[in-house]
Amino acid sequence: MADLTLSGKNPTSVRADALVVGTCSTSDGVAVVADQLPADLVRQVETLAPRLGVTGAVDEVRTFPAGGDVKADVVVLTGLGERRPDGTFAAETLRRAAGAAIRSLAGTASAAVALPAVDEDELAAVVEGALLGAYSYTRYRDEEAAAKKKPVATVEVVTSFARSARAKAAVARAEVLAAAVHGARDLVNMPPNDLYPAAFADAARNAVRELGVKGVKVTVLDEKQLAAGGYGGLVGVGQGSARGPRLVKLAYSPVKATTRVGIVGKGITFDTGGISLKPPAGMPAMKSDMAGAAAVLHTVLAAARLGLPVAVTGYLCLAENMPGGNAQRPADVVRMRGGKTVEVTNTDAEGRLVMADGLVSAVEDGHDVVLDIATLTGAQMVALGTRTSGVMGTDDVRDEVKVAADAVGEDFWPMPLPAELKAGLKSTVADMVNSAPDRWGGMLFAGHFLKEFVGDTPWAHLDIAGPAYNEKSPYGYTPAGGTGVGVRTLVGFLEGRSQA
Repeated sequence: MADLTLSGKNPTSVRADALVVGTCSTSDGVAVVADQLPADLVRQVETLAPRLGVTGAVDEVRTFPAGGDVKADVVVLTGLGERRPDGTFAAETLRRAAGAAIRSLAGTASAAVALPAVDEDELAAVVEGALLGAYSYTRYRDEEAAAKKKPVATVEVVTSFARSARAKAAVARAEVLAAAVHGARDLVNMPPNDLYPAAFADAARNAVRELGVKGVKVTVLDEKQLAAGGYGGLVGVGQGSARGPRLVKLAYSPVKATTRVGIVGKGITFDTGGISLKPPAGMPAMKSDMAGAAAVLHTVLAAARLGLPVAVTGYLCLAENMPGGNAQRPADVVRMRGGKTVEVTNTDAEGRLVMADGLVSAVEDGHDVVLDIATLTGAQMVALGTRTSGVMGTDDVRDEVKVAADAVGEDFWPMPLPAELKAGLKSTVADMVNSAPDRWGGMLFAGHFLKEFVGDTPWAHLDIAGPAYNEKSPYGYTPAGGTGVGVRTLVGFLEGRSQA
């Protein structure tokens, strides 16, 4: 992650490989949003903007030589879109603009960022965006290729709040959040031959060990312990693989905790669909089917690093869904943790089976509220696209998640659980089926299935199927591949609970 500092210098005097400033769209063209740049340079850029293809649009990044009045080698123009009626820019706009610029500078050693932040909250967004944009996954590239994609090493954010205690605290928090998001991205990007359930469990142990914060305890159940404990969902999904399932429990228990939160994450380290095999074309991206568990792991670590007065237990439900000779079959009936039976009508609806076991375990442990996060349904993408996640559950908890997501700049949309869809759970041989009888409302049907395993516990389900893995071009602070979505929302939710 980039080394970030605050500076009160004039941005033109900062020695860096690049100076990042904003541009915005206006009624008559483009305006450079940088008060301390030389007037001649600003006029030159605004005059040449049409010929340079600069419009000031969001996610637009353009680079040109700085000239003699600026110590940086180049000036990077990052688009902010249109100003709001009060002349300012939304925090997420600043976050994305900073992220897009820093992401574009991969292979560059240093950058100075001078974006318009009118208070410490807006400055925090700039800092977060810069740190989130300073990411690349190069573990499997040769040294030369890795060097070209290496993220910016040092970032100097120029601001009049450089000496503010609130600003320094914002930087410290942003560094924790960015490290958590990067950690989740790394796990999602790992190939499935290296990240399988036991390896994921080891990664969780190592991450806690490296964290070095007291109060985080890791417990791992292997396939034999899961079978003995009645975790039929995890055992059934994992039995087709030579690499057995795991349930990892991470408990952060501060002494003065004000509330207890359980968070369950789907960790299917690779999803072939099992016997109900997926189409081959979309299968490579199924290494990302553990993004929920990755988000949970790094949310717990972030809560510990931030010292939040909230007891948080993460449940990583880890399995590999393979069509082996011992794989579960459509029409099998499995007995879940807690005793409910499920007829498996589709082995590619496996995520809800492992999540159900995790939810029962979380409820057994007695939390004030339980959340779950999963790349659960293709229906989420049909309903909301690839950048907006769905959230459903107990109304007040669902709305609390939405508030947290809005505050951190992640797109979640509240969804209902229509009563009529529950009828689709009926089975002729078991307590319920795992797959909807038709294609309509698949995301909501999955929510109903999970609801059966939480009882009266306040609960929300976050479906991140589309946003967890970006198969298209990078944008803003979001890279291609693993995005780390959900981490900032979950941390924001915990922060909200700690302040309530």
